[in-house]
Amino acid sequence: MILVTLTDKNNRNDVDIEISHVAPSASQFIQLRESIGWNNLDSLDEIEQSIQSSLFWITIVRGKELVACGRVIGDGYMYFYLQDIIVHPKCQGLGFGQMVMNGIEQWLLTKAKKGATIGLLAAKGKEDFYARFEYLKRDGSALGLGMCKFI
Repeated sequence: MILVTLTDKNNRNDVDIEISHVAPSASQFIQLRESIGWNNLDSLDEIEQSIQSSLFWITIVRGKELVACGRVIGDGYMYFYLQDIIVHPKCQGLGFGQMVMNGIEQWLLTKAKKGATIGLLAAKGKEDFYARFEYLKRDGSALGLGMCKFI
């Protein structure tokens, strides 16, 4: 766990945050996802199982509120997928997304070996953010387009 004090550029207030690699509670995770308009499963137990099945978590807590997170899912050997990279709307622009990605990238450096694939599905308009971390846009020319199915 790391405690950090930042200065909020917008209101010039100090912001105390706690960065950790501890998974959030299901209720914290649900609230953060809902803050950006994402849907959740109906079963709290299934959400908890999903949280616990992750390979890696990084969370940022401000006060007692989860304000940013990211996780890695996959098989832990050949395939790693970045998932749920979320920053609460009221905390966007404070560098929390960068902190989450830096933590994930540091973890991946120790786990992903040569030949492994690291993937993600970027939300519309967020592609340039991930490009800063050397993720490539799949435009269909060399690798084909990425696809997904929502249930």
